[in-house]
Amino acid sequence: MSAIAQYLQGTGRRVSGSDRFFNEGKAGDIKNKLEAEGIKCYLQDGSGISPETDLVVASTAIEDTVIEIKKAKELGIPIIKRSELLALIAASKKTIAVGGTSGKSTTTAMLFDIMTYAGLSPSIISGAGLVSLIKKGKIGNAFVGSSEWLVIEADESDGSIVQYHPAIGLLLNIEKDHKELDELMKIFETFRNNSDIFIVNQSNEYSRKLSVNLTNDFETGGKNSDAGFLAEHFLQKGFHISFKIDNEDFAINVAGRHNMENAVAAVAAAAQAGVSLKTASEALSHYEGIYRRCQVLGNKNGVWVVDDFAHNPVKCAAAIRSCQPVADKVIAWFQPHGYIPTKFLRADFVKEIYEALRPQDEIWMSEIFYAGGTTTKDISAEDLINDIKAQGKNAYFVADRNLFLETARPHIQEGNVVLLMGARDPSLEAFSKTIFEDL
Repeated sequence: MSAIAQYLQGTGRRVSGSDRFFNEGKAGDIKNKLEAEGIKCYLQDGSGISPETDLVVASTAIEDTVIEIKKAKELGIPIIKRSELLALIAASKKTIAVGGTSGKSTTTAMLFDIMTYAGLSPSIISGAGLVSLIKKGKIGNAFVGSSEWLVIEADESDGSIVQYHPAIGLLLNIEKDHKELDELMKIFETFRNNSDIFIVNQSNEYSRKLSVNLTNDFETGGKNSDAGFLAEHFLQKGFHISFKIDNEDFAINVAGRHNMENAVAAVAAAAQAGVSLKTASEALSHYEGIYRRCQVLGNKNGVWVVDDFAHNPVKCAAAIRSCQPVADKVIAWFQPHGYIPTKFLRADFVKEIYEALRPQDEIWMSEIFYAGGTTTKDISAEDLINDIKAQGKNAYFVADRNLFLETARPHIQEGNVVLLMGARDPSLEAFSKTIFEDL
């Protein structure tokens, strides 16, 4: 929502908004950054809605009982979903839509950086802030360029991805998350059919089933070497990776094989916009990362602390694996979000995390984050921990995350990485910084 708000404000519209976190004082600096862009922020009490309001836009998390929605209906103001507005914006531009279960934000950011470096002046609407834009005092998840190109992160969790008709559709992977695989396959098939040019990851067993033209596709597994863009010779040293695409050297300041996959996806999409491999390599050598995606907070007393947005099973496993080349032991902490998604993915969390952990690694969890709304609290993070522990791995539950460091401190030694994972909770950034400061 904040990305769309900034984009529209940047194109000359008058934008305002509200959020339940404004009421609770949990919005961090987002409110200040929005207002610095000229976007008025209201408490979620209806005060932001007036007869002068032309349109109300709501995310899927907003229920009909929210006072703004009720007031808009009383005043006869049109109401649309966030995804509908993004589809309208995308239809007005030459859009590259980045879809898939994992890696969307990183790939969107990498693609934006490549196209910017190539002089194409794209716009971006993303789910995470680019560090390069954050450094300029912005939230970092939106930017208005001067060309017709627009790079967007296309979300499948609410099915909204089917509303886009992009010039280029990019499919990173398909894994169980929010929905069952058969339902996701149907959603992404529609995404493919709606795209003028479609690019898929041949290394993912599900996404490759939707391939249209192998020469447009990319891969990292070496199983379909006829794919147009093959990444190989992967090497990670510290939090830095290198690899080759068609004998062109790439070196990026990120960690993990999954980020090689994200990078080659961005390169494949950029090539459709006329960007050479050499230019893409030069651009990615300057890539500064995105907010809370393997964000290295620093090293203290010989211990690295990493903050990561990982929140589904595959992402958590990838985050753990990306830290293993750096450390004798990874001590991973995770705060699941939402009771319904945690229950839906319980077995997958257990399997993916269990398989990612080395014998010396540890997984810690605190209680599930509850953002509000109607739900049944019929599962605990402790259930996941007990399941992982039953598989013989080092697993610990500490309900109150504020007790995590105190409880885990005897387990932390020089040469370790403390990896902090979680999403949707705006206080996680401050929590991670506190852990680093108190280490």
